[in-house]
Amino acid sequence: MSGPRVLAVRLDSDGDVLMTGPAVAALRRGPDGATAARVDVLAAPGGAAAARLLPGVDEVLVADVPWSGYRPPAPDAAALEALVRTLRERAYDEVVVFTSYHQSPLPVAVLARLAGVPRVAAASDDYPGSLLDVRHRRPGPPDGTGGEHEVVASLGLVAATGRAVPADPRLAVRRPLPELPAALREELGDDLAAGRVVVVHPGASVPARAPEPRVAAAAVAALAAAGRRVVVTGGPGEVELAAAVAAGAPGVVDASGRTSFAQLATLLDAAAVAVVGNTGPAHLAAAVGTPVASLFSAVMPVERWAPFGVPVVVLGDLSAPCRLTRAQVCPVPGHPCLDVPPQRVVDAVADLAAGRVPVPPPAAPLQARTAGPAGSEQGL
Repeated sequence: MSGPRVLAVRLDSDGDVLMTGPAVAALRRGPDGATAARVDVLAAPGGAAAARLLPGVDEVLVADVPWSGYRPPAPDAAALEALVRTLRERAYDEVVVFTSYHQSPLPVAVLARLAGVPRVAAASDDYPGSLLDVRHRRPGPPDGTGGEHEVVASLGLVAATGRAVPADPRLAVRRPLPELPAALREELGDDLAAGRVVVVHPGASVPARAPEPRVAAAAVAALAAAGRRVVVTGGPGEVELAAAVAAGAPGVVDASGRTSFAQLATLLDAAAVAVVGNTGPAHLAAAVGTPVASLFSAVMPVERWAPFGVPVVVLGDLSAPCRLTRAQVCPVPGHPCLDVPPQRVVDAVADLAAGRVPVPPPAAPLQARTAGPAGSEQGL
């Protein structure tokens, strides 16, 4: 296959990968304006399912690396050597490393250089030596407040490589989506087809970003009492949590462990509203265009990680003592930032389902911000 071969790297969870989707799609246009023949994605195990849902991705490579993730593995020289061999064999013309503001792209840049990749681009505040050809600077203070949303920031890196990027980006998934399991479709019946379902996802990949089970259970019970058709979702490791949250409320459907990630997208696509914390399904809901009642923990900056491009009501105390700590486990007893009264959830769902919450305005036009070749910044 002729044309440039580009590898987009996002070694994070499903939500991070989905937010990188518009930037990955923009990589299909080369810096010269030509269409890239191939764009692959290198993802972590926790982000691979989302990467496979991104439109325009040719292949997804998976690597579990020791510098990223909630529980990263110990360094494994053989695994890293195998990854370098894979990159060398695939002869990529360019590697673009996407990271959040608090992460470093330089470990991946080292591997790309060892594999002989001729052009490597990333956002980096650290001095990169000879590792980067395009060193992009993300705007905003180092604590992550007041900066660009992750979607916009990723597109800023693509713009820095010389490519055109959309002024009004939106998340997206490959379509058609798969059907839900027959038993789940039958259980939901006409409510699914009529868009009357409210999905509540009580878990999160990082514990500090999920509400306590009692809070989620109270919200589910209140939604059911208000006449909503509630479906509680969760991955294979969240079945017990979902069962506890769904118990005791009449008519609530427990769909935890019954769908793949792609089928969860199908369910969210049919839902009127999703109620979810700052975790992958929030961004999956945004990618299928479903409004989100966001139980957003104060540990991360909301302006960077709120669901993007859909109507959103943010629920939670963003001024709580845990604010901007990036804590993985809540450091404050009782997890007060997500101790949201159930009626507030009911009201938010009502406003979102009725279309009373506007879609946030499109992102401001993006401009390339690059510090030029890394070698020209000696000592910075």
